[in-house]
Amino acid sequence: MTTLDLRVAPVLEPRARFRDLVASEWLKLWSLRSTGWSLLLSALAVVAFNAGTAWDHYRYWFQYDAQSRADFVRNDMALWFVFTGNASMVLILCTAAMGAMTVVGEYGSGMIRTTFAAVPARGSLMAAKVLVVAATQTAFGAVVAAGSFWSTQALLDLRGAGLPLTHPGALRIVVASALLAPVCALVGMALGALLRQSAISIVGSVVLLLLLPAVLSDRRHLTAVLAHATPYHAWQRLVPVGSPEEPYPWTAGGAWLVYGLWALGAAVVTVLAVRRRDQ
Repeated sequence: MTTLDLRVAPVLEPRARFRDLVASEWLKLWSLRSTGWSLLLSALAVVAFNAGTAWDHYRYWFQYDAQSRADFVRNDMALWFVFTGNASMVLILCTAAMGAMTVVGEYGSGMIRTTFAAVPARGSLMAAKVLVVAATQTAFGAVVAAGSFWSTQALLDLRGAGLPLTHPGALRIVVASALLAPVCALVGMALGALLRQSAISIVGSVVLLLLLPAVLSDRRHLTAVLAHATPYHAWQRLVPVGSPEEPYPWTAGGAWLVYGLWALGAAVVTVLAVRRRDQ
């Protein structure tokens, strides 16, 4: 008998295209029931905080004297309640936690091993995850900011004090509040990729995004500069009406730059954190 040596051509599995990775991460995110519920409940909480503040002024409007009501309208104080400080803190907590859970959730369940086995290109995989989270949170922030603007101004308009979106400064408040969501979500992702535990990642997000800005005083130059470099203080710089009075003032352009640098830095950390570490 003659043995024939047959050469079998190796079957090479094609590499996953980036758009395929984005589609898979999109399906993975929205296949969880918790995603929709988290976004819905977070949106309701944020809008409720803003609308509740406007409701207080609507309810007690006629208890103010005529001069106070006139000052409220003349000074465009209706814009102060489009997005309040309490609402921004709730937004930061919710979005940072959701961003962290998109990473640590897979580590906790062990699904990350299967994911990396299916897609060895970890950097591309995490880049797709970053893109999906950023897009989702941007849409979430836009809905929340628009809903807050509409609800607060509709209530105040019943007293003749509401303002349109075309009023000077109104659109900037809405955009700054909307973009705060993806920035904080990406920071949560970066901490999740580094720490890989849900509780520690969420606590780290609170410390970095809320507690640290709270302890940095704007009364001294060094701490003021450090405070200006945080997303929360950048948001505070963008939302006030008129020129804010600060010992060490800074520009709105600088605040937008802080937004961009934090988002970019968090995305880079998320991608690089998994490239040279085991599962």
